Amino acid sequence: MIKITLPDNSVKEFEGAVTPLDVAKSISEGLARNTISAIVNDKQVETTTPITTDSTVQLLTWNDDLGKKAFWHSSAHLLAQAILEFYPNAKLTIGPAIESGFYYDVDFGDESLSEKDFEKIEKKILENAKKGSTFSLYPVSKDEALKTYADNPYKVELISNLNDGEITFVTHDNFTDLCRGGHIPNTGIVKAVKILNAAGAYWRGNEKNPQLTRVYGISFPKQKDLTEYLERLEEAKRRDHRKLGKELGIFAFSEKVGAGLPLWLPKGTALRRKLENFLSDAQKKGGYEFVMSPHIGAKELYVTSGHWDKYGADSFQPIKTPNEGEEFLLKPMNCPHHCEIYKTSQWSYRDLPKRYAEFGTVYRYEQSGELHGLTRVRGFTQDDAHLFCTPDQLSEEFEKVIDLTLYVFKSLGFEDFVTQVSLRDPENREKYIGSDENWEKAENAIINAANKKGLKTVIEYGEAAFYGPKLDFMVKDALGRKWQLGTIQVDYNLPERFDLHYIGSDNEKHRPVMIHRAPFGSMERFIAILLENTAGDFPLWLSPDQFIILPISEKYVDYSKNVSQFLENHDISGQIDDRNEKTGKKIRDAELKKIPFMLVVGENEEKEGTISVRRRGEGDLGAMKLEDFVAYFKKEAAI
Repeated sequence: MIKITLPDNSVKEFEGAVTPLDVAKSISEGLARNTISAIVNDKQVETTTPITTDSTVQLLTWNDDLGKKAFWHSSAHLLAQAILEFYPNAKLTIGPAIESGFYYDVDFGDESLSEKDFEKIEKKILENAKKGSTFSLYPVSKDEALKTYADNPYKVELISNLNDGEITFVTHDNFTDLCRGGHIPNTGIVKAVKILNAAGAYWRGNEKNPQLTRVYGISFPKQKDLTEYLERLEEAKRRDHRKLGKELGIFAFSEKVGAGLPLWLPKGTALRRKLENFLSDAQKKGGYEFVMSPHIGAKELYVTSGHWDKYGADSFQPIKTPNEGEEFLLKPMNCPHHCEIYKTSQWSYRDLPKRYAEFGTVYRYEQSGELHGLTRVRGFTQDDAHLFCTPDQLSEEFEKVIDLTLYVFKSLGFEDFVTQVSLRDPENREKYIGSDENWEKAENAIINAANKKGLKTVIEYGEAAFYGPKLDFMVKDALGRKWQLGTIQVDYNLPERFDLHYIGSDNEKHRPVMIHRAPFGSMERFIAILLENTAGDFPLWLSPDQFIILPISEKYVDYSKNVSQFLENHDISGQIDDRNEKTGKKIRDAELKKIPFMLVVGENEEKEGTISVRRRGEGDLGAMKLEDFVAYFKKEAAI
């Protein structure tokens, strides 16, 4: 008898070998129809994979992320099949599933693929999918695999890096591909497909390698799903932070300044300062002290921290000075500087925790092809803080940081999220620094704090920072996209590398524990996501311009200035539109700029000491005394 343990810990027994599909049928025919992949003993497999020993089994449907992965990975094979039918001389490389859809990297040789070819490929994919061909995975010897792909140097390179006995091919219909597995039962499940775009991509991401064509696509089990996805895609284009940033005057880029180095315009700077003030106020209440550190540091600082060893290749290269052997780096991280700030004094256990906060700008040399608006830049500002505490204080301090992060998210409308416990890769320990004992203590502290706060968590191995595990906040935006925003990390290692200590109650030296923390993550990326999540309609308290005064003629500009000064004195920010335009056009322009309040002033308003208030999205609110408007605004803008 073979015992199959399901995710709810229930156990089913089967006589002889069994497949995931058999397990699904034993539960219900409906589940069997909807099961498209499975996890057996932590490995994703086909539903027809034989199970011959006691095993844990998770059945996957389209509603599961890993179910979608199998669906899209299988669709990549259909894409490759269609491409070869139209371009028989093309050379295939790799075709993985990605977060939304799939791609296949192809060397088209002397031919090329353009957008006008997308429709014929889509039709061919669906034509082949309708055949309902099963995906058959089978082992192949290394010699046989190399012979099969003798005229494809990309597949030969992949096969050469594999050992005999771990190479498999997959076949469906008349198409065969090198593949390690994880497919849906048959092609007939794919009912809708869209080729999204084609872009250049270097083989294995190396600029020294040949450039390929990366063909992106997405597929669904229902046409309705594709229609809804394309509608969301159009909405995403409308919300693109690069488009909104330009329209609203938030940020810009300049070739002369350099790629990946954003310039913050007046409205963007006002937005950043409001975010910084918001978090600074919350941090003051939480007992943080504010520090500042330089934009560069001696290379030795980052050698000590381990950043040079781990990230030196991805940093801007050292700045050499006239002094022989003296080198500096543009700051890639704030934490080494904060460690040195901690070392400026001798601390007792009574002084801890020390909480140092800084909006610190850091620099990392991202590849030019990976730069993307504000979400991937080379210079960015982290809302960074580092807490130094005793081991006994760790749990309480970690929970307080969770509370602060939750407050930030709620205040800015991010309430749909899960927390990811990012741990070491157990198979690749050399990527990390520090002892196993310290790592286990740090990982347990994070898991226990997340459980105590009742957070919805997932565990991801291999996603930890090189110096410690993390609790990452994965936020879902208005379009259903997931973003990693806030992060909290526990670190026993940097205190050792920097020889940090405090004097304990026993009058002996002890190591503090370090917590790294950034609720926003980076100001640039956070503002990009905020722009797209709100479509530029920021919360009232955060809007760069909270009002615009619209004098109906130039005679009332002086009164407009008095009104503006009165509101500014009450910390309500805005501007005056004194252009020689009709009021209706001024209102339309203000609506497009997403300014919350339009304040119209003319003869009656000046005479009565009032303003005519119009709120974006609501229309006219009538005339108000200035004091009444301030009271109304403060109530509406309360966080």
